[in-house]
Amino acid sequence: MSFRTTTDVGYVEDVSPGSGALPPRARYAGSDARSLSLNGSWRFRLSGTADAEDDSFAGDGYDAGGWAEITVPGHWVLQGDGAFGAPAYTNHLYPFPVDPPRVPTENPTGDHLRVFDLPGGWPGPSEGGFLLRFDGVESCARVWLNGTDIGEFKGSRLPHEFAVGHLLRPTGNVLAVRVHQWSAGSYLEDQDQWWLPGIFRDVTLLHRPAGSVLDFFVHASYDHVTGAGTLRVDSDVDGRVIVPALDIDVETGRTVTAPVRPWTAEIPELYDGELVTAGERVPLRIGFRTVELADGLIKVNGRPVLFKGVNRHEWHPETGRTLDLETMRADVLLMKRHNVNAVRTSHYPPHPAFLDLCDEYGLWVIDECDLETHGFVEQDWRDNPVDDDRWTPALLDRAARMVERDKNHPSVVIWSLGNEAGTGRGLTAMAEWIHDRDASRLVHYEGDIDCRDTDVYSRMYASHDEVERIGLGQDGGTRKRRQLPFILCEYAHAMGNGPGGLADYQRIFEAHDRLQGAFVWEWIDHGVKHPELGYAYGGDFGEELHDGNFVCDGLVFPDRTPSPGLVEFKKVIEPVRIEGDGTGRTVRITNVYDFSDLSHLSFEFFHQVDGLPTGAKELTVGSLAPGESAEITLPAGPDGQGDEVQWTIRALLAEDTPWAPRGHAVAWGQETVVPRAPRTVTASEAPVPGERLITLGPGAFDARTGELRTIGGVDVTGLRLDVWRAPTDNDDGAPWQDDTRYGTLWRTYGLHRMRHRLDGVEPGDDALTVRTRVAPAGREVGLRTVYRWTSDGTRLKLTVSVGPEGDWTVPLPRIGIRFGLAAASAEHARWFGGGPGEAYPDTRAASMLGQWDGSVDEEMQTPYVRPQENGARADVRWAELGGLRIEGDPEFWFSARRWTTEQLDAARHLTDLTAGDTVWVNLDHGQHGIGSQSCGPGPLPRYFLGAAPAEFSFVFTATD
Repeated sequence: MSFRTTTDVGYVEDVSPGSGALPPRARYAGSDARSLSLNGSWRFRLSGTADAEDDSFAGDGYDAGGWAEITVPGHWVLQGDGAFGAPAYTNHLYPFPVDPPRVPTENPTGDHLRVFDLPGGWPGPSEGGFLLRFDGVESCARVWLNGTDIGEFKGSRLPHEFAVGHLLRPTGNVLAVRVHQWSAGSYLEDQDQWWLPGIFRDVTLLHRPAGSVLDFFVHASYDHVTGAGTLRVDSDVDGRVIVPALDIDVETGRTVTAPVRPWTAEIPELYDGELVTAGERVPLRIGFRTVELADGLIKVNGRPVLFKGVNRHEWHPETGRTLDLETMRADVLLMKRHNVNAVRTSHYPPHPAFLDLCDEYGLWVIDECDLETHGFVEQDWRDNPVDDDRWTPALLDRAARMVERDKNHPSVVIWSLGNEAGTGRGLTAMAEWIHDRDASRLVHYEGDIDCRDTDVYSRMYASHDEVERIGLGQDGGTRKRRQLPFILCEYAHAMGNGPGGLADYQRIFEAHDRLQGAFVWEWIDHGVKHPELGYAYGGDFGEELHDGNFVCDGLVFPDRTPSPGLVEFKKVIEPVRIEGDGTGRTVRITNVYDFSDLSHLSFEFFHQVDGLPTGAKELTVGSLAPGESAEITLPAGPDGQGDEVQWTIRALLAEDTPWAPRGHAVAWGQETVVPRAPRTVTASEAPVPGERLITLGPGAFDARTGELRTIGGVDVTGLRLDVWRAPTDNDDGAPWQDDTRYGTLWRTYGLHRMRHRLDGVEPGDDALTVRTRVAPAGREVGLRTVYRWTSDGTRLKLTVSVGPEGDWTVPLPRIGIRFGLAAASAEHARWFGGGPGEAYPDTRAASMLGQWDGSVDEEMQTPYVRPQENGARADVRWAELGGLRIEGDPEFWFSARRWTTEQLDAARHLTDLTAGDTVWVNLDHGQHGIGSQSCGPGPLPRYFLGAAPAEFSFVFTATD
């Protein structure tokens, strides 16, 4: 056979989905038919253009000995230490000129070679058929086997199979794959993520015995009235369906009914079965459940559901969108342990094993098609492929490959057409095809604002007020839309410190039936592990266009460590409400699960004095059906003898579950029974002026400036009023938003460069008073600030009085004091207040009162990929570090770090921060809220820190 060599690359810019691939079909994890993984080390050659090399590499005898090696699955730009190019990140801009379907001449193209033998004992090529399956290739691939061109395809996050039995030989099979980074398909894949070419999911050879399974559709519904499950398995190849636990053994295509336990995300009941044909036995995992739109609500098994969800991109900091099973399992376990009950697979179907895990552990899934054309917004959606009939076959192919692959997963309850692709005839065609193919699920697409083609009214980043209006039915819109349930498919942008306002959203969701929940954007920070930067983000690889750290907006850090945002989300969405009545003796416990009673939980109760538990006891609550409440009388609390007393109740798993061990905390509540007694310092000491110092009790002050120098021998540096914080991503907001972005305004007003003018140092009979004015250069506004120091001989009390002057039109970032302590003696902190992690005015639901401790360098810092304000502990009564005990009146925010706020503000990566010899301590009377303005609304007005008169006090005691 002669082998042709060509450089025909017309298929790259062809709008069709490809050629040669078989029709899509249901995916299953395994069967008794043989399969051979072709994952592993492949030979690799990178070219700068699509036509730089001919096809000769695909033929027998080609010498690729000089080629590099890479791992498949994988992205070539994340291998080779930069030899194969670099990642590039854009939010929505196409990183090439927009001229559909044309792509740049500069088109990185990777040639992949793998030589393989059929394993010993395998059927020969004449014994049945063989399929070659690619689960994911970005963005366009052409495939040869043993010198024969078998086809090309687009649709990066979708499976493609090819019949290859007639080409196989027992040994020396040559599989050649040419992958192009850019293609016509790239215009359909403008998702907010890194552009990462390569064969990034599994490559598998499948033996197909005569009479083996082709496509099949498991229809398993549940009647909540009778408790009966109805099963029918439609199969392209006749066979039998066996479900031993239900005593089912019927032919395919036949409907059978039996009493069953239904599948839900809370109780994911699966029945093991088999589809048996003449040539194959395929294991089935059957979940009986019915999804419907009824009474204007999304109902599963007859009950409305409330989604407490996340948007999940696939990500690993070293391998990109190539994930192994244990990484996917880690995601699911983290979600379950943090009370997440739903996932939107933004913005493409995930690795199929992830859906197996959702079935097994229990998560509702919105399965989203691999489609986004967001970049066309820059030209008012002109030439948008979804409104161009030439592209409709590609859109329908993508929809079909998603639906057919994933249709047998009970976890998938809604199909989504894609994301941010405008509107057009192609989307309508997709919706019509999906509705016709699968009437057992709903169809979603946020861009369908009038819900012409969809079954759910969906929005992104609507404000609290707007969501409330929608819940009340006051949002208007078409008649159809007004009759549909509402979800926020994206909200609470979890970029950097935040998101704020989660608890306020949740109260609104739970108050209105029409509001059926929301999905936080997003699950994980897409930081790329980097030897110098720690984690890299957009622009760190020299991209021409990029969107910076907008790619780091997750509830978990790149290494999957939960962020404070995930801890807050867990508390806000907890499925059990534990609320005191204000008396300290009665608690109301409410089951807010949709399906489960509380029989799987035990309840632990204890009092604490000054933050220390006095001993836990079991609390009897009862099973409580969904929606039910019980009021329980608590035992009287101890006498705190002036110390504060709280009760705490925790709802714990009573037994081990597949996703968490016995004792795992699902929910908790807390209430103060006895408030702390006021801490008074009698001003019995008088300041004693000296030549250089003024002494007052244990304190020594600079005689000229009035600045505190020491307390009981502990050196104190630079104590003064502080109003600046290193702006968070949510403070800075997004540049395309038209609402006020206070992070930028704070800089405009100069709040990052406040000047401190000394107006007077006044020793008195019982106090040292230091008068100052704190103001930015170039502005008339200022803060008249008075520091009044008193002492009883042992303790030193500071009262700070702040009076705004001028026309303040912006809130303050923070207000409090800042000072430095020697790092060598301030490595560890202990406090009574909120913890264990950080909290801010609108992110404090998860802040539990107690005594906490942690190292300044580790536990007291939150490692946001882009450094910013972090680490504040809320509601602190007292704190100890560096030889000082500090008590506040009223409670305060407490943070400590070995760099200044200015250094934190200047840093772009964590590696920019160098620990100094001073620990800088902030004791804040107030903090501005966080919000989620990096892509959403800012903090609610109630969380603004207005420039208003304020007075607050701290009592310092040397502890050494």
